[in-house]
Amino acid sequence: MSLDYSKYSNLSPFELKDTLISLASSKADRVMLNAGRGNPNFLATLPRGAFFLLGQFALTEARLSLSYLAPGLGGTVRIDGIETRFDRFLADHQGQEEATLLGSALSYVRDQMGLPADTFLLEMVEGILGCYYPTPPRMLTLSEKIVGQYVLREMVGGELPLDSTDFFATEGGTAAMAYIFNSLKQNGLVCKGDKVAIGMPIFSPYIEIPQLEEYGLEVVAIQADPALDWQYPDSELEKLRDPAIKIFFCVNPSNPPSVKMNDASLEKVAAIVQERPDLMILTDDVYGTFADGFRSLYAVCPRNTILVYSFSKYFGATGWRLGVIGMHKDNVLDTKLAQLPADTKQALDKRYASLTTDVAAVKFIDRLVADSRAVALNHTAGLSTPQQVQMVLFSLFALIDQEDRYKATLKSVIRRREAALYRELGVKPSEDANAVDYYTLIDLEDTCRALHGADFAAWMLKQAGTGEILFRIADETGIVLLPGSGFGGVRPAARASLANLNEFQYAAIGRALRKMVDEYYQQFSSKNA
Repeated sequence: MSLDYSKYSNLSPFELKDTLISLASSKADRVMLNAGRGNPNFLATLPRGAFFLLGQFALTEARLSLSYLAPGLGGTVRIDGIETRFDRFLADHQGQEEATLLGSALSYVRDQMGLPADTFLLEMVEGILGCYYPTPPRMLTLSEKIVGQYVLREMVGGELPLDSTDFFATEGGTAAMAYIFNSLKQNGLVCKGDKVAIGMPIFSPYIEIPQLEEYGLEVVAIQADPALDWQYPDSELEKLRDPAIKIFFCVNPSNPPSVKMNDASLEKVAAIVQERPDLMILTDDVYGTFADGFRSLYAVCPRNTILVYSFSKYFGATGWRLGVIGMHKDNVLDTKLAQLPADTKQALDKRYASLTTDVAAVKFIDRLVADSRAVALNHTAGLSTPQQVQMVLFSLFALIDQEDRYKATLKSVIRRREAALYRELGVKPSEDANAVDYYTLIDLEDTCRALHGADFAAWMLKQAGTGEILFRIADETGIVLLPGSGFGGVRPAARASLANLNEFQYAAIGRALRKMVDEYYQQFSSKNA
């Protein structure tokens, strides 16, 4: 194979993967195994079934009025008697799992959350029909409460009351990230040339966006240490004391190491925030629902933290584009807005003048909503209402599952896949209690040392510098892995998703990688004979 690997050095790992996929799929008689893809091959079927059944009920409700005018024409849904009609509809579908879930969901909303059943049903029916703009645009009123209860239970463990937090429903975690970066810039909270801290390794867009010309931010790496099971050393977290650092971006559990921050790190950051109450934090906790006993940074320093969560991975719903931004009602960003210089405030008064006569009272989270639609289209902002309904049903499905059976099954599936890969590779997987294992980071040095000794590992590190290994793996084995360096890793490593292939395929990946390592070892042995 004669490829100039150097020309790919500046590509994002997600762009590089297309080249790797092309190599891996180049042989017609070989199955390509794409372990670089984070999209899971499992999905939550029951809340989806509930969505489709609810859609049938919604159609019957719409047909109650105006249908006399023309075939296929319905009208406004009536709230009077809607709960009785819904009970009758469920009775007609008795014995169906999705009907049972819808009945349980209504009971939970009414009896456990104290929300009015008829208002909830109206919001869900109108929402799934998609007949109105989202009102309010940030998030449907009861949907925000239900999704908020789920997110706070999973991310915070009930340590914060539901009414403490505002939520904004977004088109997945990706949109949340884009909106936050944009509004931080538009509101003068992060300006070109400012220092920002990034917990490394991390989902690569968090590295790439600050480097764009329109942001031009100076990045301070907060590097997790593989020798500490991918926790941040105190010496790295101490960098956050620098008053020039405006915001700390982190993914927790991490991507790609897939390890949650331990209690010591959480407490360390919280202590730093006590000394630096101006520090802003963005924590992206999409993998938190896969962890045991997860606690977000939002749990320990809520006033300083923007919380991002996505339903994509846990529910196998990447195509639904479902995410939320959570912010404490008393937060440092709103405080910073109030402290902006007079000329900046004047410019922002002009920016948001079409929304209100009192721009100073517009919270940062509501500015996110407005900015997401270039302000002028604020009245059309908000995640589509059918998407919000599916988000609500995912949330209620999890809230009702008191024994966490769904979660236990997912964790078991992922960990069996990890065990299969490492068993065939011939090395032990991590036994860290903080590991989530949605991804695994295969460290080149550690793997080679474990299999063939330190001298061979040192020789392989020199080979890694050529950029050859991942391309050779793709070309010769049909396996796609992503480079750890693209995520801010400092050691040669490959990221493999444990979510998107079946167990026997991970075993095949392990065997293929072991075979290639052994071939490299033969080269090493012949040169050093």
